Amino acid sequence: MLRTSGFAAAFAACFIAGLSPSYAGPEAALLIEADSGKVLYAENATMPWYPASLSKLMTTYVTLQAVKDKRITLDSLFTVSARAASQAPSKIGFKTGTQVTVDNALKILLVKSANDMAVVLAEGVSGSVEQFADEMNRTSARLGMTQSSWVNPNGLPADQQISSARDLGILARALMHDFPEYDMYWHIPAIQLGKRVMRNYNRLIGRYDGADGMKTGFICASGFNLVASATRNNKRLIAVVLGAPSSPYRSVKAASLLERGFHRGPLSWLAPSLGTVEALKISDVNATPPDLRDAMCGPHRKRPAAEDADEEVGGEVNLLSSLPPGAAKPSSLLKERPDPVKAIAVFAGKAKQAAETQFAAARAKLNKIVKNKNGNHGAAVATNAMQTDPHTAPLPNAADGATPWMSFAAPAKASTSPPPLTAMPGAKAEAPVVAVPLPRPRPKIAVAKRPAASTKH
Repeated sequence: MLRTSGFAAAFAACFIAGLSPSYAGPEAALLIEADSGKVLYAENATMPWYPASLSKLMTTYVTLQAVKDKRITLDSLFTVSARAASQAPSKIGFKTGTQVTVDNALKILLVKSANDMAVVLAEGVSGSVEQFADEMNRTSARLGMTQSSWVNPNGLPADQQISSARDLGILARALMHDFPEYDMYWHIPAIQLGKRVMRNYNRLIGRYDGADGMKTGFICASGFNLVASATRNNKRLIAVVLGAPSSPYRSVKAASLLERGFHRGPLSWLAPSLGTVEALKISDVNATPPDLRDAMCGPHRKRPAAEDADEEVGGEVNLLSSLPPGAAKPSSLLKERPDPVKAIAVFAGKAKQAAETQFAAARAKLNKIVKNKNGNHGAAVATNAMQTDPHTAPLPNAADGATPWMSFAAPAKASTSPPPLTAMPGAKAEAPVVAVPLPRPRPKIAVAKRPAASTKH
């Protein structure tokens, strides 16, 4: 018998006839077309909600807008403050005083959902968390996110940190439309810091056909949240799920919504139009977000709810109604094992600096070896040789614990060869990556130029 994964078990559970749901808490859901903003499905879409780490999508938007406005660059170095280092998990854990580029901070923010990197970006872009929150609120107003308010960049519990499925759908569309050149940030499958590999909490990436974004979120008060996107046949959809009781539940529900959108029947035009996401009517402007603390984190739970509790399935998983005709079978909607992926290297410090440091260490090591064999004169020769010909230097290897220096968005000019990337669980065994010195540049050969042909006729 095949052993089913949490996702397969979760999806199978929602097709068991007569199974009564064990979770009856409030939820919100939304499905829209990314290009047009047309609403295909809405459930409590204008109910206010605690966004949790979905707040980091707004942090990403404000940061990329600062890059676009040339206030900063992706290579700008921001310093980890004491306030950033003191943030509650999930976080990457850099010590106070550590420097990190905007590029790497964004990758860690969106894959690891690092609360400390959110504060690093906020302080680096605006000077303080409070001033950055002001920018977040101004941006929300400009985008038409009328139900959102922000007091921090990471979504940690705060009564005034509020959004809705409607507003988060608007934000997701704005990120795609306004920053298409940075689309890779919200579908990086995994990152690697030294020997540490971290996979994206968005489990649709690599498991759902066409999945290409965007972000997960969880705090006890909000439940498990997800903004997911997928593209098939040049059609991109965005699904928002808020208040799910577990990580597998939110993944399967989002996948089911996306599947519904990709397999709309030929008579779907007969269904009443729900308009665009911006036009969704807010029924109660004075409503307050539901508080799910007891349901999510009460003593009745066998395991503590957390963002990384991805295998928690249990009897609470009971999902949507049956899929529309023509949709994928339950067993094939989410793959039991993720597609093999390569982790993208991230690092502290700037790329050129990291490369030079490792090159100097390699040179010192070679000098020591030569000195032991030939004396000081030999060491000087080795040093001079390495200075004039860096191709003779041994290449640092990330697998040996060295800090990788390659940047996914902007590869460093000083690097000689990218570090090996680590295959994720579920990948087939591959031959080890071996660092090979680059070939020496060939001497240029002067070639006589022919006279330019006349353009007169």
